[in-house]
Amino acid sequence: MSEVRKRRESDGTVLESAESDHIDSEDDKIKHATDLSKTIPSGTDKAPTILEWIVKDLPEKWRNWAVRAIFSLIMIVFFSLVIYGGPLALMITTLVVQVKCFQEIINIGYAVYRIHGLPWFRSLSWYFLLTSNYFFYGENLVDYFGVLINRTEGLRFLVAYHRFISFSLYCVGFVWFVLSLVKKYYMKQFSLFAWTHVVLLIVVTQSYLIIKNIFEGLIWFIVPVSMIICNDIMAYVFGFFFGKTPLIKLSPKKTWEGFIGGGISTVFFGLVISYWMCQYPFFVCPIEYSETLEKMTMECEPSSLFRLQGYSLPLWMNWLKIFGVGNTIYLYPFMLHSLSLSLFSSVIGPFGGFFASGFKRAFKIKDFGDVIPGHGGIMDRFDCQFLMATFVNVYISSFIQTDSPQKLLSQVLYMKPEQQLQLFHMLKESLENRNILAPSV
Repeated sequence: MSEVRKRRESDGTVLESAESDHIDSEDDKIKHATDLSKTIPSGTDKAPTILEWIVKDLPEKWRNWAVRAIFSLIMIVFFSLVIYGGPLALMITTLVVQVKCFQEIINIGYAVYRIHGLPWFRSLSWYFLLTSNYFFYGENLVDYFGVLINRTEGLRFLVAYHRFISFSLYCVGFVWFVLSLVKKYYMKQFSLFAWTHVVLLIVVTQSYLIIKNIFEGLIWFIVPVSMIICNDIMAYVFGFFFGKTPLIKLSPKKTWEGFIGGGISTVFFGLVISYWMCQYPFFVCPIEYSETLEKMTMECEPSSLFRLQGYSLPLWMNWLKIFGVGNTIYLYPFMLHSLSLSLFSSVIGPFGGFFASGFKRAFKIKDFGDVIPGHGGIMDRFDCQFLMATFVNVYISSFIQTDSPQKLLSQVLYMKPEQQLQLFHMLKESLENRNILAPSV
């Protein structure tokens, strides 16, 4: 059994020495709080030279406010252009954001465990990212493009054995990791292995859910994302001008005034944007494969969720008559669902940001990166979006979604011909017994 001796230095650090060769590397013998502030780029106070020149005469407080405002506007314009590009542009943007978020978080892991020199580990992290994307994006292709893919002979094998191929690819990475283990670095390597998988769970899984939301109709993507943006902006504005009461210790700059002001603004914003978007099939129609057109389409007859319906006002709301509101108001049913989305984005959504703040404080970093001047890294702007994407997907599957004929057909096409015939006769008999289909002579 190895003997461990400890002694305390004048600066308070504890040095350990051991005769065993199974401990981690020499830099693990000095235990101290990890400070990554000098190794991880921080972007809150950075801005392009021309912008720095424009705001140089402003007080420090207003200078940062101006930089944040300008780049918030730029991001909103960019987001609008991506929406105009349609579902494909949105999916590509989601993938790019996912990769950048993965890079920012995994780089912190590399800095924490200081193992840049270990063989293959950086490559392994990115390999697991590619493997995860192959599995999740392949699942989306099978779900929504199954009918089209089955018509391509070369792709039928990839569809039929998609999960087996995905698992095989993961096993390759798992074996690769085991073979890359280095004596005296076991703890660090296993720690970063776990770090990589947690990042994949947070980033890749959530982006997969975002893609699923997009296929249900762009409105299920745009409205929740816009709510988070609105809540973030309005909470900052209300907190900047009126904030006095601290909200949570993890984020000292967050105030109750900003939290409440942002929440109320988000509810009203959600109702307005939902009312506007429900009027356009481009936003409300799901993305499906059309047998007639032989291509993916976003044309449809909007469901009842996106058609105006009359609602009788309860007695306690009769006071609205002073504003000229009658006993019946006409709303899109989706607007009522948007209330649930806005409440979640206002009350629970910010906790995604608090979680990220706690993570950054644990490693003494200000931001995840310096990609966006005045804001930090990509992850600094999307920490709440991932939590919101999960809620929207759960909400759709719990209260909205029903199996569409297109998805059922894609599953039927995977069956053997004799099974398809059996299903056809069973369905035909059932329809005839219920007088939906006239009995064949």
